[in-house]
Amino acid sequence: MTAIDLTGRTAFVTGSTRGIGLAVAQALHRAGARVAIVGRSESRAQVVAVELGERAVGVACDVADAAQVEAAIAAAEAALGPIDILVNNAGLTRDNLMLRLSEEDWDVVLDANLKGAFFTTRAVIKGMMKRRSGRIINISSVVGLTGNKGQANYAASKAGLIGLTKSVAKEYASRGVLANCVAPGFIETDMTAALPSEARTALLEQIALGRLGRPEDIAAAVLFLASDLAAYITGQVLVVDGGMVI
Repeated sequence: MTAIDLTGRTAFVTGSTRGIGLAVAQALHRAGARVAIVGRSESRAQVVAVELGERAVGVACDVADAAQVEAAIAAAEAALGPIDILVNNAGLTRDNLMLRLSEEDWDVVLDANLKGAFFTTRAVIKGMMKRRSGRIINISSVVGLTGNKGQANYAASKAGLIGLTKSVAKEYASRGVLANCVAPGFIETDMTAALPSEARTALLEQIALGRLGRPEDIAAAVLFLASDLAAYITGQVLVVDGGMVI
């Protein structure tokens, strides 16, 4: 198989100071891309960028704020060049049963997980169209395909990302811009590490491979979609869940 080489391309990865986003940023950087590390904490983003070394910058941004998104995109492009790869990974959860879910909890999750992806996509799409080249990769979730008890807001936001992705794919394929989703299953993160042993065991029983995924598993899928190996793929949802949803 051809080695993935992203030399000369610039990636903007939201929520990349830890977890899945960090693994994605590291994978893209190893493949030769210039990478903007994007997070709410400017100091943390800059620390990660320094750890990556050359071809990386740290940018502070709350993706739910359109003005901050525009400023972050401008800062990243000034430092690294036009953005070729956008990875919308930033997101959060505020779980509760529907009857206990507040309007604020709904709005906060939809703003960060879905509206943020709209803001970033809108900010980069014109440049990608002019260059007739670009990759937009949205990190959804298997929950966006199946729903989940206690996560109506989160599931809605992740399902919305899938609809957004397919619409962008249809609108801009003729301009050389490809848009796809990665839908992770349960991944080893701070959240899953806090699960009680009984809950963890029950969770593993749902997964055909019998283990939780690693952030690197998701990063590999993003790397593939960002590469020339995926030059004929757009509007798709790549499920990376160890066989949990079959």
